[in-house]
Amino acid sequence: MSDAAMEAVLAAPRKKKLTMVVMSGDMDKLFGAFIIATGAAAMGMEVIMFFTFWGLRAIKKDVRTGQTFFGKMLGLMYGGDISKSDPSKFSFGGMGRWMFGKMMGANNVAKLTELRDLAVMLGVGLYPCQMSMDVMEIPAESFIDGVKPAVGVGFMLGEAEESGIQFFI
Repeated sequence: MSDAAMEAVLAAPRKKKLTMVVMSGDMDKLFGAFIIATGAAAMGMEVIMFFTFWGLRAIKKDVRTGQTFFGKMLGLMYGGDISKSDPSKFSFGGMGRWMFGKMMGANNVAKLTELRDLAVMLGVGLYPCQMSMDVMEIPAESFIDGVKPAVGVGFMLGEAEESGIQFFI
């Protein structure tokens, strides 16, 4: 690409839009993702969240998944929904989730499920990654209401290209 073409790309106006890839299913990272997304949506920005691999937990119902032996094992080992998310540090076999829940409740911090519901209410686009769904054997019916149809990385890249802000969590 020539210098002039590169300058034109960099100078092109971008929409008030945020595109976020959510790859983690850790509680603290999901809190960050949904707080950023709902804050941006409340400011009038268009928000796209692309959930891949472990991040799919954030938009999944509490149902078992998997068709093959390995898929069922993965569904059992990593099963559950957003309420089963552990902190990335200090999990202590679920004790950390309980402890953080108590501390956040004492400080009037919304629960993850409430932040996710707020994101849906504010019109945040919640998109699951089709390839991750296929690999992890998670069918579309396993997702909560408000989740958009599954897409691929090309969709996410197209959204990110026209966004003024991009995050990878």
